Amino acid sequence: MRVGQTLSRYFGTRFLLATLAALGGVMALVALIDYVELVRRTADIPHATALMVFQTSIFRVPQVTERIMPFCVLIGAMSCYLSLSRRNELVVARAAGVSAWEFIAPAVIVALGIGILATTIYNPISAAMHERSKRLEGVIFGNAQFFGTYGVSGFWIRQKSVDGQSIINAASSQEQGVRLANLTIFTFDQSGAFKERIEAKSALLQPGAWRLSEARIFAPGILPQSKDTYLLNTNLTPEQVRESFATPETVPFWQLPSYIETAEHAGLAAAGYRLQYQKLLSRPFLLAAMVLLAAAFSLRFFRFGGVQKMVLGGILSGFLLYVFSKVTEDISKAELLHPFAAAWIPVVVGGLTGLMALLYLEDG
Repeated sequence: MRVGQTLSRYFGTRFLLATLAALGGVMALVALIDYVELVRRTADIPHATALMVFQTSIFRVPQVTERIMPFCVLIGAMSCYLSLSRRNELVVARAAGVSAWEFIAPAVIVALGIGILATTIYNPISAAMHERSKRLEGVIFGNAQFFGTYGVSGFWIRQKSVDGQSIINAASSQEQGVRLANLTIFTFDQSGAFKERIEAKSALLQPGAWRLSEARIFAPGILPQSKDTYLLNTNLTPEQVRESFATPETVPFWQLPSYIETAEHAGLAAAGYRLQYQKLLSRPFLLAAMVLLAAAFSLRFFRFGGVQKMVLGGILSGFLLYVFSKVTEDISKAELLHPFAAAWIPVVVGGLTGLMALLYLEDG
């Protein structure tokens, strides 16, 4: 019994170290690529210091890493088991009467723990750091992208007020859309006729109005006017703005239930928030499913050959599971599939696939 516990701790520790190594390597690679790209984009901006660029890049890495975490677990599990097999440690464990299920179980438990920590702790930190990166981007690109450089892209929203309708385009948003940067606004009167075009550096949503900073107003037959502060009437609430400008990925896990409830009370579609919430809840089980998939492709002994095919098969299976999960997410966002089903079907499919493969390989 004591030997079994020692082996379990050993296998669990090896898997944890391999997963952390894969995660650290991926984070370093993502940070390097993102930093180089950001340096290229800010090369012509005099006030963009190397420290600001570095901070912006670092703050964006956690959210990218969060998306590819299942692949890191897959790679870590395959690396762990292939290393154990290459050193004949699996052979010794089997000779001692330890079944494959006994040295897979520790990795599954560790993967569940990683998933729980990633959902409850890492996700809120990732969302907060992503918001900080967007603020730094606003500081870096604010002057360079002023006056509608992003007029043909970015975020769009239509609003009504006592003055008529307005169409707002913003290059970027902060605080889930409450703060906007680099705006182009087209306003229309009550009859629907074009009234004026407004370009502003930033906007802050206040009760009943957008507070525009460094605004420039263009109206037919009138010379352009510049104003440090300009109030644009609106009937939008923060909840409605979040639905248009915020992405569910930027909302921390612990705040998602309140966002869902608020959106439903406001009569808005909350499918995106529900899907994100279910994805975060299912993450621990998705990581465990990745361990089962990895074990199904990496428990074969080295002396039997075909290691390259095993590695390729494991990576391909993880990629197919990722594609399948994206397909279910897109179907859910189109409101053709319930968010619960969209989040949990890939977990069930991946887990059952790995489990069935292990049953066939280990128990005939």
